[in-house]
Amino acid sequence: MINNLTHLRDLEAESIYILREVAAQFEKPCILFSGGKDSIVLTYLAYKAFYPAKIPFPLVHIDTGHNFPETLTYRDDLVKKLGADLVVGYVQDSIDQGKVREETGYNASRNKLQTVTLLDTLADHKFDAALGGARRDEEKARAKERIFSHRDEFGQWNPKNQRPELWSLYNARKEMGEHFRVFPISNWTEMDVWQYIYQEGIVLPSLYYTHRRKAFFRDGQWLAADPDVIPRRPEEEVVELDVRCRTIGDVTCTGLTLSKAHSVEDIIGEIAATRVTERGGRADDKRSETAMEDRKKQGYF
Repeated sequence: MINNLTHLRDLEAESIYILREVAAQFEKPCILFSGGKDSIVLTYLAYKAFYPAKIPFPLVHIDTGHNFPETLTYRDDLVKKLGADLVVGYVQDSIDQGKVREETGYNASRNKLQTVTLLDTLADHKFDAALGGARRDEEKARAKERIFSHRDEFGQWNPKNQRPELWSLYNARKEMGEHFRVFPISNWTEMDVWQYIYQEGIVLPSLYYTHRRKAFFRDGQWLAADPDVIPRRPEEEVVELDVRCRTIGDVTCTGLTLSKAHSVEDIIGEIAATRVTERGGRADDKRSETAMEDRKKQGYF
């Protein structure tokens, strides 16, 4: 199952080509780094693309203030290991400045609020391209997106106004104030990512592997009770379970998967057998049928 993965070399070559195109066509690109496996693989590909030089793009992390501690520890260790530059935008700053209003109630989340922080961070540092680890198989709105995804001067995405990408030719022309989101692993699947992680021996945050964690059940999924940032209803009992994260984001919207997967090989086997999509465990995608597309139009990742 994890032998003879020659297609991964083709995917790697395409992604490295896109990364080098970004370096050639833009003046000040950056990598959007969430601490999730896709952004980690993207950063690893950038390391490969420009080795032995350092990665020419800073990593940009939008800190909601509700992150898993393991994610922040991993981020800081990786930046130190690679000698990369790190830029952090804080959602708390946007709240303190009155640019966004903190949600209240049991389903409150800062996930949506980070769009404003992201756009401000890109504008403050004058980044003209933001590389992300999104894949087309993640979600139906992602499937509509080009590899070079144009954003207007307000950071907004128009799915009906996209440029053709024929013969791997990417058009980076833009007007003053506009920028691009670029997705070098668009053509990868979740399985491709995990097989590549196995093949390359990429180290990931411990959250991706089965561990013991306090959790509670809400709306068909398990959510983390540790760290304690999600208000719970009186009837929502906290229990300890063996779980792992299939995708990592803000604690308030990251669902936990009941699992016995302690290795990458175990995870590959688990994914091959599941019938639940990767983002099926993301609470933020369940707010409406068009939740992701609505956020992307406003400037989300």
